[in-house]
Amino acid sequence: MERTLVLIKPDGVQRGLIGEIISRFENRGLRLVAAKFMSVDLELAKKHYAVHEGKPFYDALLDFITSSPVMATVWAGPDAVASVRQTVGKTRGLEAAPGTIRHDYAIQARYNLIHASDSVENGEAEIELWFRPEEIVEWRRCSEDWMFE
Repeated sequence: MERTLVLIKPDGVQRGLIGEIISRFENRGLRLVAAKFMSVDLELAKKHYAVHEGKPFYDALLDFITSSPVMATVWAGPDAVASVRQTVGKTRGLEAAPGTIRHDYAIQARYNLIHASDSVENGEAEIELWFRPEEIVEWRRCSEDWMFE
């Protein structure tokens, strides 16, 4: 089973969309294996967005992710990375497919509600950055036999 990191960013928290977003992934059949509501300090923000350092929008990313709490989550399931990214939709809400989270709740790129890992490798690296191993709970939903091949 793949695992992936999903952050419900400050705009999703402030707009009261945590439950709605979590429900979308649960309804899709993904399994929540870790979650914590937290404030993001500058050190963690810099590590998370290191790939964007030096880009014109880097400082704005840091300011945004540290401006309000986030809900950090880890999801597991077959093809979890692709499933999450499909459910989330394209970065800009106006370009996201109807029915995706970003289409339904976002318009601009900056306020797009969610960070979702873009590959299995990045997902595992991001999970290690945001969660200690003991914070991840491996379990199996009894209905998985009816959902997955």
